[in-house]
Amino acid sequence: MSSDADADAAPSPGEDDAAESSGEPVLAVDGLRKRYDDTVALDGVDLAVADGEFVAVVGPSGCGKSTLLRVLSGLEPQFAGRVAVDGTDVRDGGSDDVGMVFQEPRLLDWADVRENVAVGLPADVDPDAPAARERIDELIETVGLDGFSESRPDQLSGGMAQRVSLARGLAYDPSVLLLDEPFSALDRLTKADQQDHLLDVWEERGTTVVLVTHDVEEAVYLADRVVVLGGQPGSVEAVVDVDIDRPRERADPDLLELRRDVTDALGR
Repeated sequence: MSSDADADAAPSPGEDDAAESSGEPVLAVDGLRKRYDDTVALDGVDLAVADGEFVAVVGPSGCGKSTLLRVLSGLEPQFAGRVAVDGTDVRDGGSDDVGMVFQEPRLLDWADVRENVAVGLPADVDPDAPAARERIDELIETVGLDGFSESRPDQLSGGMAQRVSLARGLAYDPSVLLLDEPFSALDRLTKADQQDHLLDVWEERGTTVVLVTHDVEEAVYLADRVVVLGGQPGSVEAVVDVDIDRPRERADPDLLELRRDVTDALGR
């Protein structure tokens, strides 16, 4: 598989100076272009996410949302442009400061909740060390699973399993937490409950969050800003600011109007 390796063998000129400058966003994407063989998945994507901000990314199937997350997480190291976390390119270690929560919980069937959360700890941390166990127990309590630390995945509901995945993504205290449609497999009531729980965790911990979702209602309800991707190759079509105080009401007329703005930007 060919890639943009020839354009990306080294960070772009001036990158180090930019990283040292004041006001650097926690997550910075500049001129991102990603291709697979002859297919360009993303082209000219710019995105800056501030410390503690909650940003949602929406777009139709095939616009490159999942590819964007893979680049941000360091799973796709060959691309053109610049993607940095805390000023460090994801190809040079910046992705070490990124946590990931997938659409499916991807829990280890044979492991209990505590052991599954411990998977997210840094490789050089002994999960049996007192400090590590304290951190794991704190995260289990944070995601509302206190009392379930010894339960195995087959003893958990879908929402509970996704909470374990969230705790695992937070285990090494990432600068940026990426979520790839984490609630799409849940029923409507459970989904709403998990959305509110995610907001509670976000507000408590102050983690910078980037959420990819197909759900416009979810995006507007949760996020400070909604980034609309579109086209093939994917690019940023619009950015909608959600200037509505929290806690929010799902039936708030202003929120409904913003949903229409996002839907219009999607061309629906």
